[in-house]
Amino acid sequence: MKYYHLPAFLALAGATAGACAQGAPGSAIEARMKVIVTATGDGWRSPQNGSGDTALLLNTTPGYSVAQAGGVSGLPVVNGLGDDRLKIRIDGMEITSACANHMNAPLSTIDPSQVGHIEVLAGVTPVSAGGDSTGGTVTVKSAAPLFAGQGERLLTSGKLSLSGRSNGEAVNGAVSASIASDSMSFGYSAAQARGHSYDDGDGQRVLGSLYRSTNQAAVLAWRASGQRVTVRAGTQRIAYQGFPNQYMDMTGNDATFANLQWLATFGWGELDASAYWQNTKHEMGFFTPERPGSMPMLTEGRNSGYALKITLPAGDAARVRLGHEVHTFRLDDFWPAVPGSMMMGPQTYVNINDGRRDRIALYGEVETRHSARWNSLVGARWETVRMDAGTVQPYASNRMNAADSAAARAFNAAGRRQRDGNLDLTALARVDADANTTLELAAARKTRSPNLYERYAWGRGTMAMTMTNWFGDGNGYVGNIDLKPETATTVGFTAHWHGAGAADWFVKLNPYYNRVRDYIDVDTLGQFNPYMVMGARGALLRFANHDARLHGANLSWRMPLPVSRAAGTLAFTGNAAYTRGKRADGGDLYHIMPLNAWLALEHSSGAWSSQVETKVVARKDHADLRRLEPHTAGYALLNARTGYQWRKNVRLSAGVSNLLDRQYADPLGGVYLSGLKMQRGALQPLPGYGRSFELGLTLGF
Repeated sequence: MKYYHLPAFLALAGATAGACAQGAPGSAIEARMKVIVTATGDGWRSPQNGSGDTALLLNTTPGYSVAQAGGVSGLPVVNGLGDDRLKIRIDGMEITSACANHMNAPLSTIDPSQVGHIEVLAGVTPVSAGGDSTGGTVTVKSAAPLFAGQGERLLTSGKLSLSGRSNGEAVNGAVSASIASDSMSFGYSAAQARGHSYDDGDGQRVLGSLYRSTNQAAVLAWRASGQRVTVRAGTQRIAYQGFPNQYMDMTGNDATFANLQWLATFGWGELDASAYWQNTKHEMGFFTPERPGSMPMLTEGRNSGYALKITLPAGDAARVRLGHEVHTFRLDDFWPAVPGSMMMGPQTYVNINDGRRDRIALYGEVETRHSARWNSLVGARWETVRMDAGTVQPYASNRMNAADSAAARAFNAAGRRQRDGNLDLTALARVDADANTTLELAAARKTRSPNLYERYAWGRGTMAMTMTNWFGDGNGYVGNIDLKPETATTVGFTAHWHGAGAADWFVKLNPYYNRVRDYIDVDTLGQFNPYMVMGARGALLRFANHDARLHGANLSWRMPLPVSRAAGTLAFTGNAAYTRGKRADGGDLYHIMPLNAWLALEHSSGAWSSQVETKVVARKDHADLRRLEPHTAGYALLNARTGYQWRKNVRLSAGVSNLLDRQYADPLGGVYLSGLKMQRGALQPLPGYGRSFELGLTLGF
């Protein structure tokens, strides 16, 4: 297996994470797709400069896409499966969104400037990479602590980065500093991202898309012979964040975390032990004249857990990994009464009361090198998932709240405690057919239990239902206590043709097939008119199990082009992805990206690196009719970027996105709810970003 490696400074020239570079050989555990983004402290970290959204770091990877949300809260999708169907770990922490709209999704809790590297495993993932997911695993690690060389004096270092884009006057700033001996290290980092509402390709302001986020983190590390202990702690403050495809905005989000990791090598093998705690206090409401109103919604969530993994040699050709993990999540979601409102009062609306979701896991896997040309990995993982929630109450029992009042009585009388036993299995084989061909075959059974909102969101009034929606589709949802876990059986094949060196040519093709039993989708209960606009339609939906099938293929390549040595290097790189998802009883699945391709011409010469790229997306004509998903037109965006490395510690960057100022709608952007409220009329797809000029500066010291 080859993995893809991208130093972050190449992103200044627009190089993609994973599609345009070929890395060193890996092992069978890297499954069908692995992407690694390695940070160098550069201020430009995504193809869209000035963004503080970590989800966009991999935005041009084949099979990977981002469902637009707020300015720092995009939701990743891999091969048609996204959000909670992906296992996301940040410095070993499993963070669950504490919001009925997933506004504080896991990747929103870390700023791009604080990322050391990201690993993505799609579909067929090793059992040691995590369970409770069907789409893959995203592992994010902060920049590693620095140490001085053995016997050297104190090592000090620091970085300052600034970047921004003209569209929305978005600005990112980050600073980091560290001091270390050969055995102790201390570091601190802080980052702020802010932006006003952006303009679309027609020069129209996309209402309610402004944001401001601040992240701080500190790390203390100690190392000795064969051991390293790392302690991290940090805070996040999102003062505000608009969500133009949601009914609510974020009016405050305060998060705190702490984690501990111990890595040790002994004569018998290796130990990786970690523990963590994370707490989020979240508030939704309205904060700008673009979306006036008063309706506070408060949420508090707490994640805690630990993980133990040991790696043992089994002869000269095999390694055994054994692990045990515990993750607990607590959630309280309540909506204070609005003074003077006949509908939203006089009681506090209790949406989730003492929600509990606890997971205990055991796993084992064996990685074997059978010969110099082929190796394999097999593994099994068992998880027990326990869920429960307390009694609830509506705003009132009057006529205006009759539907919620009846639903609350039924919910409180129901048996709410649930327990799932989930089995994951993985098998992978990799063979080097010859010096230029690597083949892989992989299969897995992966299981995910419902989240707390899918099981315990109970409100049946239209307003209450629309408050549960992390899809950006303008619809309303209600939970289903009796949901079963979804079980995905995935088969994938990868053919990788490549040259001898990391900068040489390669072509990689990865078709896959995924059958999901008890896929958590929806049943239709009725329809309504969003914001009482008669020309707009929304659906009232209940989460329900239905079998589904997904299939598709990812293609990526790099082709060096002949130029003179004096002219530097020139390469044609790119990727293409196709995914199709359907329910077994008919109808398309929601948020399936249509056929798309990324094409780039990359040039480097001395201190200069530049790129011209285009993103091509086909028309979305396969839409989820149950969710009234809009069709979107095909489009092509042209971007250009360049960067100059001056001396060792200074880098300047410039670029332009959507050079031709094309008006378009991203197929995963959802609907433009904030525009509907202010402008009325029919509900439209959320417009994408118009032209934006970009600048970046990084200083190291």
